[in-house]
Amino acid sequence: MTRRLVVRINEDLCDGCGLCVPACAEGALRVEGGKARLVGDSFCDGLGACLGECPRGAITVEEREAESFDPVAVEKHLAAARACPVCPGLGERERGQWPVQLRLVAPRAPFLAGKEILVVADCVPVVCSDFQRGLRRDRPVLVGCPKLDDPRDMVGRLALVIREALPQGFVIAHMEVPCCHGLARLVAEAVRESARPVPVRVVTVGTGGEIGPEKACPGSSPGPAIPRPQGGEHHDRQG
Repeated sequence: MTRRLVVRINEDLCDGCGLCVPACAEGALRVEGGKARLVGDSFCDGLGACLGECPRGAITVEEREAESFDPVAVEKHLAAARACPVCPGLGERERGQWPVQLRLVAPRAPFLAGKEILVVADCVPVVCSDFQRGLRRDRPVLVGCPKLDDPRDMVGRLALVIREALPQGFVIAHMEVPCCHGLARLVAEAVRESARPVPVRVVTVGTGGEIGPEKACPGSSPGPAIPRPQGGEHHDRQG
């Protein structure tokens, strides 16, 4: 133990947005129980690169007794994260986003800026076994439910994302069940509210996990086609 600088997180101020997590090159932060947490003192170099990413000012640097910074332990920690067994074979960009819920993602999150954003009904990743490669790939994701979430809140948040992140467009992935189709309407409404011409495309996923053909969302400008997965059991559905 030695007396040195280490980050401190004020849980009363932290809202669990997760913007600090990718800002820490050592992987010393993660979100648990809706709050950012320090994984371990030995992973924190005390330089405070994460401070400027917190929109609520919940992160500070304090001098206290702590384990010495351990670069070797950091390398092992990062290597273990890259070899995540939950997502075998996926690249770094395909795993590296947190948070994913629309109501938690900050509109100015760096991973949204200038990208084509995948807006997903929350059932889709569970039902669709080919979600990562067939739909998400390297797109940032916003997850929500048009039935259980507040529709006006969803529209407002999406409109703010459009104004702040200036996305290339949206791809909406929803289930074939009727209650899920409202997601496309909410995104289209957000585009109108933002007063920015953003292309929107829609993909319907069957209850068996089949990825259907893409369609232009009514009233939006068309975007580039989604490459279809090669092989596998998926086939087009008219949903």
